[in-house]
Amino acid sequence: MATIEEVAVSLGSEISEEYRRAVEVLGKVGLTVYEARAYIALVARGVGDAATLAQTAGIPRTSAYKVLESLSEKGYASPTGGKPILFRPKPPLEVADALKTAIQEVFEKLETLHRIVGEHGEPQLVYLLSGREKVLQKIGELLDQSTKSFILTTPQLNELRDELGKKIVHAVKRGVEVTFITQPLQRTPDGVRYIPRNNLLATEVLADGAHALMAAPGLDACGFTDNPILTAHLKQFLDMILETGATGPPT
Repeated sequence: MATIEEVAVSLGSEISEEYRRAVEVLGKVGLTVYEARAYIALVARGVGDAATLAQTAGIPRTSAYKVLESLSEKGYASPTGGKPILFRPKPPLEVADALKTAIQEVFEKLETLHRIVGEHGEPQLVYLLSGREKVLQKIGELLDQSTKSFILTTPQLNELRDELGKKIVHAVKRGVEVTFITQPLQRTPDGVRYIPRNNLLATEVLADGAHALMAAPGLDACGFTDNPILTAHLKQFLDMILETGATGPPT
């Protein structure tokens, strides 16, 4: 069976270029190359299990199930049950609308930050980091340094939970109130407050109400600050979610 990329190439340079463009754009909104290929393959097939989609997408079979799980977490696909588990794509326009809403929300917050800082005439003390490893390390540092509270909002809980598992356990044991705001039906560590929220795009951290971090969708870059104006704005936004959210892990 030919991969979807091979089919695109066989149909001509224009179709092949559209395929490459689709993979590139999906990468800009937080998908890895494997995830982008898998989603396009899902859309092309309508439904499939990990083995079938690995062949269609041209990705390793050993990575396929984890890739499809990640697509489900990010709102691009949904499992249908059965053995083997089948996955269906979320309709592309539905995904696009969710992304537009999330991106609009993020940039409205950034615009508000820009306005607030301008009004107060204070320097925008935001420090930037580039590279997934450095971003994860900084999130871990903020978690380790927390003494009272640590709030994390993210569409990529699986990746962060795997990377920060021990640090989360230690923080809870220290008495830190740890809160995760993430996609519905996620497994969270014991002692962590869980609040479900759809259509998340960015990863944000607020540690002790005084240290804030916002990461790009792919966790490949972030900005962080202890500027009181900027952290207060993020705290206000997260407090609204906490006031309306449910507590406790999903059953």
